[in-house]
This record gives sequence, structure tokens and C-alpha cells, in this order.
Amino acid sequence: MSFDEQLHHLIDEALKEDIGDGDHSTLSCIPASAKGKAVLKIKQDGVLAGMQVALKIFSYKEPASVITVFKEDGEEMRYGEKAFEVETSVHTILQCERLVLNCMQRMSGIATLTKQYTDKLKGYKTRLLDTRKTTPNFRLLEKEAVRIGGGVNHRFGLYDMIMLKDNHIDYCGGIEKAIDKAAEYVRTVKPGLKIEVETRSVDDVKKVIAVGKGKVFRIMLDNFKPEQIAEAVKLIGNNFETEASGGINLDNIEDYARTGVDYVSVGALIHQAKSLDLSLKAVIV
Repeated sequence: MSFDEQLHHLIDEALKEDIGDGDHSTLSCIPASAKGKAVLKIKQDGVLAGMQVALKIFSYKEPASVITVFKEDGEEMRYGEKAFEVETSVHTILQCERLVLNCMQRMSGIATLTKQYTDKLKGYKTRLLDTRKTTPNFRLLEKEAVRIGGGVNHRFGLYDMIMLKDNHIDYCGGIEKAIDKAAEYVRTVKPGLKIEVETRSVDDVKKVIAVGKGKVFRIMLDNFKPEQIAEAVKLIGNNFETEASGGINLDNIEDYARTGVDYVSVGALIHQAKSLDLSLKAVIV
């Protein structure tokens, strides 16, 4: 499915989950014909993310909704600013309010943390990757927030890349055997699928170099210290892409970037991000 198709599905399921057999709070006291306006207020500094998602949510519930945008995804936001105003039925505003806020608060927190990491990489060739350490059924928007914050999306799921990690390798019986089997699978079952291999030592790297040419496109260097990364990058040269993973944080990311590694992957971009404070308030005139 395309991004828009996946987002449509996410919105549909989320609204069903929240509204159930009816928004009885609204139904009990607001006429169905009532029209209104609400404003998205920013209550915490950071990087704004989820604007386009908010537009899709309101338009999905009521296509005639009119939204005036004041800030775009990826822009710096400051306390006291407004992100958008929406004019639509009051029922739509109240039924979409929590979904819009949940998405935008979470996405803005991820984008803000990602921006802190990417700022550290300015001047280096190294780029920042996310991981699959995401919230079930919310990966689409968490990874979109990483992109908005300046990061690069790694594989989206188990289906769009082969990554031979430690458990695959151990269950299969070794790096060489796992690479050969994966390459044969790609050739016969899924042509064009890329193969990445996780390594746990410089000796593992040498094994991938020996058997992986023309089969493997990227070598992951897992839990290597920066000096080990530098050694591995030198051995690998331009024959494979390189990715450092494990134990990378805001305090040491530049140490890894100085090694010349192509990518660093950081699960914390998503699983340690804190939602930012936003609110959707009625405008009464």
C-alpha cells in the first residue's frame, strides 16, 4: 500500500477505536448542525511534525473542513505559536481532537529528538537511520516523524529488506551459510531484495567481505567501539555500505561519525522520544 493508503487505514481504525458506538459526550449536548472553529496551540518548543496528518484526519471525517495552516512540518515551533485553525462541524472537531493531538504530539517529539541527532552530524558524511523499534500499528507515522526531523528511514518491516541478524546467523549455522542461502532466496523468490548482514566482530566483517561481494549491499557493525568501526570501515572500503549500531547516543554520535561510517542507526529516536505539549482549543466569537 502507498503511504496515503496506509494513513487512510490508520485514521479509519483509530477513529473506530475511539468513537465506538458514538461520541456520547458530544451527541448529548451539541446539535449535529453546529459549526465551529478551533486552533492548534503550541505549548512547548521543538520541531513540528504531523501537520499533514492532521489535515488528512479532518478531511477524512469531513471533506468540507477548512484548515488555515500557519506552520509546516519540519519547522521550528515555539511556545505560544499557532500551528493551524480548522473550521468545520463541532462534532468533527470534538471527535478528531484526541487523534490529531496524539499523532502530532508523538510525531513532534520524535522529530525534535531526531533533529538533535542530525544536528550533531552536520559536517560529516554519516547519515542517521531509524530502526524497527516502533509502536505496533503506529510505525507509519513514527518513521515519518524521523524523516521530518532529518533522519533516513531504514527498512519499514520484515518484508522490504533481508537483514541477517545474530539470531538468523546462529540458527542458520554461520555467516557464510546464511549469506549464500539468502542470496539464493533473492535470486529465486524475490529478485531485487537487498541483503544486509549484522557483524559482531572484525573477524565477522572479514567473512562477509570474503563471501558477500555481489550478494550483500550493507554490513552492520553491531556494538563496535568507534576504534573498531574505523578498522572495519578501512577493511570494507567502498565494497559495501556500512552501518554502525548499538550504544549510540547524543553524547558519542560524533565519535562514530568521525570513523567515516556511512550510517548510524539509533532505536532511541523513537522509543525514547517524549511527546511534546500541544492543545486544540475552541475559538468562540
